[in-house]
Amino acid sequence: MSTYNPLTALLIFLGLSILIYFLFRPVKGWFWIIKNNYKTNEKIVIEDILKLLFHSEDSGKILNTNDLTRLLNFDNEIILTSIEKMTSNNFILLEGEQLKLQPAGREYALRIIRMHRLWEKFLAEKTGYDKSEWHERAEQKEHELNTEETNLLASKLGNPKFDPHGDPIPSTTGKMATVNGVALSTLPVNTVGKIIHIEDEPDIIYKQILAENIHIGSHIRVIENNTTRVTFFSEGEEFKLAPIVAGNLTVSILKKDIKNEINVARLSSLKENETASIIGISKESRGDSRRRLLDLGFVKGATVSIDLLNPLGEPNAYLIKGTAIALRNNQASNILIKKNN
Repeated sequence: MSTYNPLTALLIFLGLSILIYFLFRPVKGWFWIIKNNYKTNEKIVIEDILKLLFHSEDSGKILNTNDLTRLLNFDNEIILTSIEKMTSNNFILLEGEQLKLQPAGREYALRIIRMHRLWEKFLAEKTGYDKSEWHERAEQKEHELNTEETNLLASKLGNPKFDPHGDPIPSTTGKMATVNGVALSTLPVNTVGKIIHIEDEPDIIYKQILAENIHIGSHIRVIENNTTRVTFFSEGEEFKLAPIVAGNLTVSILKKDIKNEINVARLSSLKENETASIIGISKESRGDSRRRLLDLGFVKGATVSIDLLNPLGEPNAYLIKGTAIALRNNQASNILIKKNN
């Protein structure tokens, strides 16, 4: 026959009380943490869906529910729940399996795109993060700001119209500047143009463009275009790309009689015993990095030469205004020169 033990009952009561406290205590209770985390995830899912639908419709494609579950890295259940909520809030219209943005949904999507592109601009201008990291970091930060904070960020950046890839940044009213250009993959031989946009998705193609060290703002001349490759000359170098990669570069066509890249090269191509005059600094160099190069004397008209070549490849020392400056190849490639005869 069991006997009642007050001490055991007290310990059980205390244990249950502690468990209930940790589960439901205000703000930091496990229940609230899980609930708030679910709400946060749902917000991110909704915003990612709206952004994906916007980009798809902008390129002439209509997505369905299966497309979303395939393209987004979220649990199918939360995607379907988010679709129901967006439908009830008149963000999207569900026609069978097809999803179409409503005006309110398009407006919301433009706010998220504005945040994303402003963050990329901030990362490019104000931080030391490599350009291969901008997109992914902006993907995370775009969900954190409200409208007022986004406008403050835009103001601090000078209300830019384009992000560092050349994508237009939506204004507070949702208007965007026009990108007047065509895909490099479509240009005939001998076309002269300027790279005005580099698409950063899909990631695998963007990384190939980064590996080739292709710069936005560079003048180019197409010298070959067929089904297997597109070859162009730019800043003293020759580049060869697969057509699918070249399709992610947008080029503004220039008149053929315009002064183009023929006499322009990158400082990284300068050889020993050669001298050159600085033409300018590529748009690829931004913010503090650009200001540092200017402070070091790499200004238009200055004469530069090789002071010391590193047997390991880099950095190399360049002589400018009587001072030897060591630069890595990726830094030197951002300085444009005209080699002296």
